[in-house]
Amino acid sequence: MLLDILIAIFFLFIGLEITSTLSHPKQILLPTFAALGGMVVPAGIFLALNPNSPAWATAMPTDLALALGVFALLGKGANPAARIFLLTLAVADDLFSLIVLAIFYGDKLDIAHSASTLGAAAIGATLALIPRFPVSQVIGFLSPICTFFVVPVYVISKLSQGISIESLTSSTATSLIAARVIGKIVGITLFAWLAVKINLAYLPKDLHFTEIAGIGALAGMGLTVALVISEVAIDSEIVQGEVKAGLIISAVISGLIGYFWLKRSLVLK
Repeated sequence: MLLDILIAIFFLFIGLEITSTLSHPKQILLPTFAALGGMVVPAGIFLALNPNSPAWATAMPTDLALALGVFALLGKGANPAARIFLLTLAVADDLFSLIVLAIFYGDKLDIAHSASTLGAAAIGATLALIPRFPVSQVIGFLSPICTFFVVPVYVISKLSQGISIESLTSSTATSLIAARVIGKIVGITLFAWLAVKINLAYLPKDLHFTEIAGIGALAGMGLTVALVISEVAIDSEIVQGEVKAGLIISAVISGLIGYFWLKRSLVLK
């Protein structure tokens, strides 16, 4: 019951963020295309390595709190444009993840899951559309709560179950690691480059593709939404444990790559 309440707060926050971000259309095109690539390519890599696995969708989500947390470690010298790109990309990723959850796994969602995920996100999105609703203030209030309480409690409670030594080297875990660590970088950078190349979006003058690649690495840190999808999509507790193992390892690797990549880009400026 407590976890359902916590995840409902998290998805309410996501809903508010989505609607708030969508109100700035010129800023969202490039990160939205990048987010799409950061979902399609990892899912494709995972299915190529592990065909017919029900865990394919867990390769797609980006964890907003984790990615922004690592980005914050870069300090005051970090590029503000890169942070905005990462934030918008993660929000777009959350939106696409909700769509995937509704389309592919809607029949598996029970009332509790539906209310605490899709329902809470829909309420948040609707509230943000109400005139004079204090969107920025509510987001500012919920952001630290989700980052420092909701996400850690939910993730730790879920990751504390079902992981074994065998799961660390399973085909599901290794496929997930490859899909997230490599697929996020390739997918996000490639789709962003294509969007600019064919004039579907523009590259801000203070943002570089090397930084987008570093952001792609940080996007490989996916836990919260991926764990929700895993719980809904996968019946086997063994496979769920393998997914958790893959998510933990890929989050650590992606976080380290993203941090040092972006840190190096600061030195080279």
